Amino acid sequence: MHEDLSPVVAATAQWLTRAYPASGGALAGALCEAQARQAVTVAARLRHPTPMDVALLGVVGPGGSDRLDRITGADGAARADPAGEAWRTWVDEVVASWAACLLTDPDLAATAVAAPAGGGSPTGTPAEFRRLLAPDAADLRAAALLRHPDLAEPVAALHRAQLVTLLGPGRALAA
Repeated sequence: MHEDLSPVVAATAQWLTRAYPASGGALAGALCEAQARQAVTVAARLRHPTPMDVALLGVVGPGGSDRLDRITGADGAARADPAGEAWRTWVDEVVASWAACLLTDPDLAATAVAAPAGGGSPTGTPAEFRRLLAPDAADLRAAALLRHPDLAEPVAALHRAQLVTLLGPGRALAA
C-alpha cells in the first residue's frame, strides 16, 4: 500500500468501528478493528490504485465523514472536543462504502482482493486479508454490527454500483 493512503485507511477504519462498534471488551474491539482495516485497505487500493491517484488524494483530500455521519445518525452527536475530531476529514466516503460492501458480501470481498489494482497486480492475498475473507466465530461475534447487512446497507448502498462495475462485468448487482 502506498504510504500516503495510511491516513485515509486509519480514519476510515476508525469511522467504521465507531459507527458499528464491537461489543465484548478489548479483544472484540481489536478483532473488529482488524476486520475494518482489512476491508478499508482493499477498498482504498481499488479506489486509489496508482501513485498519481494517491498524490491527487493528498492535494484535494478524501472529503470527510459528514455525509456518512448524517446517514448513520452520528451528525447530531455532541462532540466534546471538535479539535479532537480532525481525523474525520481524512475519511473517504467511497472507501467506507466499498468497505461496508466487502464486509457484508464475502463473494464480493474475495473478488476485490483478487482484483488487479494499479500496476495490474492483485489488490492483496487471501492470507493477508484472512479476517476479511475467512472470519472465524470470534471475528464474526466481534464485528456483528459491522458485518450486519441490514445495518451497513445505508453506507454500502452509496457506492456499491461503482464497486461492482469496477470489479468487472461478471458481477451482477444483488437485488
